[in-house]
Amino acid sequence: MLSNSSKYAVKSVLFLAIHSSKKNKIMVKDISAPINVPQAYIAKLLQELSRENLISSTRGPKGGFYMSEENRNQPVFNILRIIDGEERLSNCMLSLDKCNEEKPCPLHEILSASRMKILARLKKTTIKDLAEDVKNGNSFLPL
Repeated sequence: MLSNSSKYAVKSVLFLAIHSSKKNKIMVKDISAPINVPQAYIAKLLQELSRENLISSTRGPKGGFYMSEENRNQPVFNILRIIDGEERLSNCMLSLDKCNEEKPCPLHEILSASRMKILARLKKTTIKDLAEDVKNGNSFLPL
């Protein structure tokens, strides 16, 4: 359901949510190693998220990426929507072009309700919620 790009974007955003602020901007090279993703790949993803105002950035010698309070209050779903598009999140799990309610694939009935619940949770859960879970030790992310 999630592309590698979306997974990397979520890890990068959570890294920023935990470690950055307007006064403590983080460079791409400082995100790459802890989350084990190539620097050029992260740079592209973060630029896209910044263009969509999901994360903040500043150029220049003291520049970098950071998360404002407004950024932290965005739903996790927005990361996935920006990186993969909503279509990918609702596409057939078997990648069949014509799968829908009227013409379902073999897995459609099994997965449809679960997918709807997952998407609803992703729309309700904020970046801040996930970052707090990691900070409080309720979930794990190598940072």
